[in-house]
Amino acid sequence: MNKPIRRLAVFAMALFGVLLLNVTWIQAFQADHLREHEYNRRQFVDSLNQARGAILVGNQEVAYSEPVGGDSEQYQRVYENGPLYAPVTGAFRAGSSTGIEQTENALLNGDDEQLAVGNFLDMLTGEEPQGASVQLTIHEGAQQAAMDGFEALGQNGAAVALDPSTGAVLASFSSPTYDPNSVASVTETEAAGEAWTDLETDEQQPLLNRGLNERYPPGSTFKIVTAAAALEAGETPESTIDAPETLDLGAPLPNAFGGPCNGGSPDSLAHSIEISCNTSMANWAIELGGQAMTDQATAFGFNTEIPGIPVPVTESLAPVETDPNILGRSGIGQSNVEATPLQMAMVAAGVANDGDVMTPYLVESVRASDLSEIESASPDVLTTAVSGSTADDLTEMMIGVTEGDEGSGTSGAIPGIQVAGKTGTAETASGPTHNWFISFAPADDPQVAVAVVVEHGGGSGGTLAAPIAKGIMEAVINE
Repeated sequence: MNKPIRRLAVFAMALFGVLLLNVTWIQAFQADHLREHEYNRRQFVDSLNQARGAILVGNQEVAYSEPVGGDSEQYQRVYENGPLYAPVTGAFRAGSSTGIEQTENALLNGDDEQLAVGNFLDMLTGEEPQGASVQLTIHEGAQQAAMDGFEALGQNGAAVALDPSTGAVLASFSSPTYDPNSVASVTETEAAGEAWTDLETDEQQPLLNRGLNERYPPGSTFKIVTAAAALEAGETPESTIDAPETLDLGAPLPNAFGGPCNGGSPDSLAHSIEISCNTSMANWAIELGGQAMTDQATAFGFNTEIPGIPVPVTESLAPVETDPNILGRSGIGQSNVEATPLQMAMVAAGVANDGDVMTPYLVESVRASDLSEIESASPDVLTTAVSGSTADDLTEMMIGVTEGDEGSGTSGAIPGIQVAGKTGTAETASGPTHNWFISFAPADDPQVAVAVVVEHGGGSGGTLAAPIAKGIMEAVINE
């Protein structure tokens, strides 16, 4: 054999060897990965041949599977009150499931190893294997109140409500929402695909879970964090600091209402929170220093990777500022401070829970098809944000926001029940202000803590966001 032919033969053998190695790698080492990959359509098709577990809110199945009908052995996912719960349940569809449908997929479709014994027994008895059911912590009335509030307002935004003592998510609504039924059809797949594409390209971003994954400048709701830092440093609600009409922070920082906060005299911490004074709270941030401010924010959950609840949560940010001009603005929730509505609900909940911020969670329990419990929630303290005495002082200061003669959040008050709240109006670079309200109630025995943000409302937190928060709190308290 001459040299060129020999070289060609060796090259061909090498290529053949590489091919064998590649096939071996794919079949032996990547088989599980490829089989379980979200874009493996075969996996999705196979999943339609078994009954997927239900997702429940209270006693209602808000997502369940039912036979397609006719001679088909496939199951169709159905969503009751789809737009109401879409920000939580997400949608089950080929290659792009979202929300609880995605994060709890292995339990819902029966593949989780915790269901192996039950599935084996079902096989022996000839029963069709079924996925587990997932019980959510969502409170139906609170979720409905959040949706009603945003629909009445006609604005984008989000609302998150927590049980302060456990961290259970009582409401998580994002506006605009969408109907998962429109994208989950297994009989009209082309129309479902087009509907999904429309949602993905919609400028309003209905697929975005604003409550958990969108960061906003929190505006004056962040003044609770600033006040907490001051109290933890040894100040009292009666401690005073300069509160002029404007503060020179590179550019003038005015008070929203115009004029100084206490007739030209230094203003107390409590009064500054009640009327939402910008200049005094900016001065407190500068006085405390960037590290103290960031440490306090971190104690409430900022700058921290919040564990999946199980839906992923975007980290909120409050970096250390060394420039006094930037630091002052960060003290009133502007500059580089960014927070999700969940994070601001955690701030309110931490104050309500004597200073302890609980780890938020969305799944109360998981049950197999025979109703045996597989998993159950176990409330856990994420961090201690402030002392009990500081939490008491903050509570009284926040009550002044809803009940005080000059309170900025009186529209969040509930007759006969004390509400602790804080308004916020955040400047943006892309349009009108965002409008916030955080609160908890009853103030003396907290059952619910809420954060509401209205995107580009252009008004105030007291007039736009507070009524939505009020409706959510009433739904939980009046159950």
